[in-house]
Amino acid sequence: MSAQPVRGYLGISEVLGQLRAEFPDISVSKIRFLETEGLIAPARAPSGYRRFAAADVERLRHILTAQRDQYLPLRVIKERLGRGDQPGQSPGPGDRAPGGHGAAGHGAGDRAPGQLLTRRELLDEAGISEPQLTELESFGLLRKSGRLYGEDALEVARTAALLTAYGVEPRHLRTVKAAVERETTLIEHVVAPILKQRSAGARDLAGRTAAELATLAMRLHRALIDGALAEAGLAQAPGAGRTAAELDADLRADPGTDRNGGLVRGDQARHPRREVGRGFEGASA
Repeated sequence: MSAQPVRGYLGISEVLGQLRAEFPDISVSKIRFLETEGLIAPARAPSGYRRFAAADVERLRHILTAQRDQYLPLRVIKERLGRGDQPGQSPGPGDRAPGGHGAAGHGAGDRAPGQLLTRRELLDEAGISEPQLTELESFGLLRKSGRLYGEDALEVARTAALLTAYGVEPRHLRTVKAAVERETTLIEHVVAPILKQRSAGARDLAGRTAAELATLAMRLHRALIDGALAEAGLAQAPGAGRTAAELDADLRADPGTDRNGGLVRGDQARHPRREVGRGFEGASA
């Protein structure tokens, strides 16, 4: 039996209900982000709520299928939608850059796993400016392989860009980098005896052990932060528990919304530290 209501359109929560079984990671934030990027355009009720017709839901399913099954970036999906292509079609000649690399866009789906990025690709995918990238490099926050960047550099750049919305600048992240270096030194110390073994699989075992230790270290790190926030009375702060992807989508889709869901002035949206981050300047500069 169809979940389509008699009124002929769906609310955003009903759209989630229809698509979640097929796309478990779908969220309100992701739908909002796709709308902001111009891939979907649901109608609006006089009250401002989104109204999704059956064609809107099918278009959304098309987009999610292309992302999941063909690893296409949003720019390419948008172009293909404009041509009237269907989700199952193979990418056209313009969907991939020379050498099999995807065109620079919003996601990593246009590259093979482990594919390194050029400086231009990193700028485009992280959504940062050249001066911002230069500043991140000046504080040693990005790792390079020659002139190319790996997925870790992309994730650092993306996260640093999100942190700037709170007034956290690259220079403030030196303490984070120092903590990572100390934790890495600890992990290297633990796996050193394994590397000294003469067996053929010693290096693989050391790598697996290091990865497991890193996961445990991050788990401990999160638990310690949660405990410190609880002690400061911030355990139930608005937005707690959102994933990085959801937070990223929220900040991109609603730059004029404060952390409590209320509207803020344009200058505050660009520089929330003037309100919620006041006093941060001077902290571990």
